[in-house]
Amino acid sequence: MRISTQMMYQQNMRGITDSQSAWLGYGEQMSTGKRVNRPSDDPIAASQAVVVSQAQAQNSQYELSRTFATQKVSLEENILGQVTTAVQGVQEKLVNAGNGTLSNDDRASLATDLQGLRDQLLNLANSTDGNGRYIFAGYKTESAPFVEGASGVTYAGGEEAITQTVDTARSMIIGHTGKQVFQTVTSNAVKEPDGSVQSDMFATLDKAIAALKTPIEDGDDTAREAFTAAIDSANRGMRNSYNNVLTVRAELGTQLTELTALDASGDDRTLTLTQQMSDLVNVDYNAVISSYTMQQAALQASYKTFSDMQGMSLFQLNK
Repeated sequence: MRISTQMMYQQNMRGITDSQSAWLGYGEQMSTGKRVNRPSDDPIAASQAVVVSQAQAQNSQYELSRTFATQKVSLEENILGQVTTAVQGVQEKLVNAGNGTLSNDDRASLATDLQGLRDQLLNLANSTDGNGRYIFAGYKTESAPFVEGASGVTYAGGEEAITQTVDTARSMIIGHTGKQVFQTVTSNAVKEPDGSVQSDMFATLDKAIAALKTPIEDGDDTAREAFTAAIDSANRGMRNSYNNVLTVRAELGTQLTELTALDASGDDRTLTLTQQMSDLVNVDYNAVISSYTMQQAALQASYKTFSDMQGMSLFQLNK
């Protein structure tokens, strides 16, 4: 096999080019801090990095969703805390109303107090968040869920509670409808003598207020019995409403606890994914600096070899 001058030249140039490319590659890794700067650097690591990157993006989205959910659930729980206090006030007034020694004026005064609490509860039921959206309107957040008319308070909000996906395969209610809070009872609700159950908080209050406003003449036992029955019924209805509000609050409290746990799991997942990504694409500075130095020495040796070969006779003969 004959070795021509051109072949020797090409082989040496190829060696220099390869060494220079490797040396520049190590330099790029040191400047970017990444071992894989393009898919061709390590196709397998690059493809795995895409999967990890998608997992990181999904994890970040869930983290944002949990932040939003925590804000919504906390706001609802805060409002229901005020509702609980108002309902307790109503129950106290109803207990006082059962006092048989009260005069018509006393009952009228209690009716005024109950009216104030009823208006407070209606205002809480139509609470909005910081963006003007109604909290208890379901997905119909642009309009007030409870509307007062000639026949009393009616629910005009959405029928479906707002849900939010907060983690893989985990969704939760972050916004109950007003019907679920103010017009629903628990499974162990107290029944009326006829077997029915009072579930509408505002209808119960309206009946109690109307009964308190109705004067009772001395000696009118029928009217007094009707009043006593109305107040007893209101007590049962408000007890049902109170228990339902507490049940919803308990659910919200459980969700807040779960969101905290999911945040902790999400933080752990973030650390794990970050480490996986680092292992796949980030550079080992100790190794790359060593390789860079060695490749630099190899490149300098290639330059010197090429320079020395130009002094050989074969090159001279081809001049």
